[in-house]
Amino acid sequence: MIKNYIKIAWRNLLKYKGYSAINIFGLALGMAVTLMIGLWVVDELNYNSYYKSRNRIAQVYQNIEYNGEVDTDNAIPRPLEFALREEFNDKFEDISMASWKGERFMKVDASTLVMNGYSVQPEFTDIIDLKFISGQSEVLNNKNSLLLSKSAATRLFGDKDPIGKMLTVDNENQMIVAGVFEDIPKGNDFSGLDYLMPWSLYADREWIKNASNQWGNDSFQMFVKLADDVKLSEVSGLIATLKKDQDPEQAKYNPEFFLWPIDSWHLYTSFENGKQSGGPIENVWLFSIIGFVVLALACINFMNLSTARSEKRAMEVGIRKAIGSSKNQLIKQFLSESFLVVIFAFILAVGLVLLFLSPFNELSNKTIHFPWESLSFWATTLIFIVITALLSGAYPALYLSSFRPVKVIKGTFKTGKMAALPRKVLVVTQFSVSIALIIGTLIVMSQIEFSKNRPIGYKTSGLIQIPLRGVSFWGKTDVMRNAFMASGAVTEMASSSSPSTEVWSTRSGFSWPGKPQDFQADFSYSMVSYEYVETLGLNVISGRGFSRAYPSDSAAVLINESAARFMNMQDPVGQTLASGKIGVDYTEYKIIGVVEDVIAQSPYSPIKQAVYAFDKYQSASYWNLRLNQNQSVQQNLATIEEVYKNHFPDSPFSFDFVDQEYAKKFAEEERIASLAKIFTLLAMLISCLGLFGLASFVAEQRTKEIGVRKVLGASVANLWLLLSKDFVSLVVVALLIASPIAFYLMHQWIQKFAYRADISLWIFIVAAVGALSLTLLTISFQAIKAAITNPVKSLRTE
Repeated sequence: MIKNYIKIAWRNLLKYKGYSAINIFGLALGMAVTLMIGLWVVDELNYNSYYKSRNRIAQVYQNIEYNGEVDTDNAIPRPLEFALREEFNDKFEDISMASWKGERFMKVDASTLVMNGYSVQPEFTDIIDLKFISGQSEVLNNKNSLLLSKSAATRLFGDKDPIGKMLTVDNENQMIVAGVFEDIPKGNDFSGLDYLMPWSLYADREWIKNASNQWGNDSFQMFVKLADDVKLSEVSGLIATLKKDQDPEQAKYNPEFFLWPIDSWHLYTSFENGKQSGGPIENVWLFSIIGFVVLALACINFMNLSTARSEKRAMEVGIRKAIGSSKNQLIKQFLSESFLVVIFAFILAVGLVLLFLSPFNELSNKTIHFPWESLSFWATTLIFIVITALLSGAYPALYLSSFRPVKVIKGTFKTGKMAALPRKVLVVTQFSVSIALIIGTLIVMSQIEFSKNRPIGYKTSGLIQIPLRGVSFWGKTDVMRNAFMASGAVTEMASSSSPSTEVWSTRSGFSWPGKPQDFQADFSYSMVSYEYVETLGLNVISGRGFSRAYPSDSAAVLINESAARFMNMQDPVGQTLASGKIGVDYTEYKIIGVVEDVIAQSPYSPIKQAVYAFDKYQSASYWNLRLNQNQSVQQNLATIEEVYKNHFPDSPFSFDFVDQEYAKKFAEEERIASLAKIFTLLAMLISCLGLFGLASFVAEQRTKEIGVRKVLGASVANLWLLLSKDFVSLVVVALLIASPIAFYLMHQWIQKFAYRADISLWIFIVAAVGALSLTLLTISFQAIKAAITNPVKSLRTE
């Protein structure tokens, strides 16, 4: 019986080749999009799957309250390590302090390369289940030993065995390679890890030694692995109040520690007032919905075309019923056709996925592979095929099997206008969804463009920054400024403790005239040199920048507009900003200038109050160079590298264009917007495919009417309008439905941005014009083809 169903289904597919091709290609597109999104979603949900103990790995975070608002951060104080080891050691299998990720120069013979990694305690390798090729974690107990990834060892030593070999780090420390570990694959935190250095060497620095009992110095990271059968929530509760218990001075900030599991590091990154509030998981849900919607649009095409051809199949149904076929048998027959179409569509969909997987990976910054060997994938695929076949074929099967045989065989069966109503509803649904996607995508693009055009506060073009690694660069700012300026490639230079596009440090504990007694303040904090204002092109609102003409500037600061507003200072220049406690580390600074706000963090968020202090020790992390605009960029860069190499021959020269670094702030949003644009266009294409099939059917159904009208004098334009107006009216209805729904949903979405674009009328006009234009283009081919057909051919059977 099944063989017979398949044979008849195959014959019907061949009999109606045009409609079958539209159905198969439309479903294939929908299934390909759903498959692609599904692979992306699974990859996102399986982020950090490399770590076998990931259900027990966590990082210590803390909530800190400032004037009623709670900030969440992963920076913690050094004494926390000692407290956890002493009071709660039985709750943890491993605990490790860690530095922030850093770049270091590593020199072997005459070759010097830049490597990325951390300084950690030996337990870190056990926490993240690092796989050793040679060596073991205990080597990190030795200050002069380090671990390298396999790829880093190959870059430094080639095919030679690196174990026991010496290398120089930052032109300062001679270190021995004591272990090599496997590279951590992409799609995991710590991917791209080149080295691990001993924490004991890092902790030898004076400021870190001093931080051992400073509960208010949040300058470190901590990773842990829980003991077996210990619940994360239980430990979070135990450690929550450690900071204020150990240091009553910190109680005014109401700090609370908690553990944040590794499974949440990638997808749940946003916190609001101390509570988790989203992150990339929102994109996962968004694209999951888009995938389902696109597949549903493709299924609607199948339903519409199947029911539209009902009169063609009516006689077949009538005869089958007359000779004894039951309704259930007919339903099985029509579902067999659906399954056959879906199987063909799935094969084509797999081909499309394989064809476009590489560009999709490039666009989405992924390394997704088609999971041929995964049994769970093929089991899910089987369910996917069955659901798609039932979703697309159930309604047509029920509809076609319900025809009354007597009317059909007598020739009195007509589908009538009411039979077309469900098709019209489905077409309106299709285009409502497609138009809503278009409107949503346009609003997302508008918001990104609005944020990109937001005033940055300084001139990014023609500005480069050189990262400085190691103490060999300290105290050299003035010497290098003179050298760079003398070369003619640079018009100005200044140093800074952080790049202009980021905030690396914050400081609290500032006081100023009129500050409320219990008012807490947290400022972005940068150490900068003379000429910083001139180099970056900062706009000075009042006062002046740091100047060599004023020796007293070593005890001066600049603040931004947000800081002046935050401290409620009407005329800040000349006023005093104090830091620390009297009798301990109390320091007074004179405010010499107010500069325009600079976007150094998220361009979607308010600008934080900032303080720029003078770096009298010249211990900078970056040199900022303003290029000579009268020479080519290539010539300037070649000259700068030559000057750099003359002074630091053993240090690799590297730099970043500041405008490119700033543009990276939009990379993730632009990537998501690009994916949304592609899927929206495919959704629209699928809707138009269905419309094309329906237009073809309507033109065929009204062939004789068109012939009669043409004989009676109707023009091609009249006939085109006759066949187009019904479809255009359906799209207009879809516009009226989609627009308010899209406006409401996107209005809710855009509220999460402090700086947001207006939802302009032009977005809806563009969506309307685009939808109507595509509709007319789609149906015009069939409408004009029918209108110019010779009426003799249309009426020859009459």
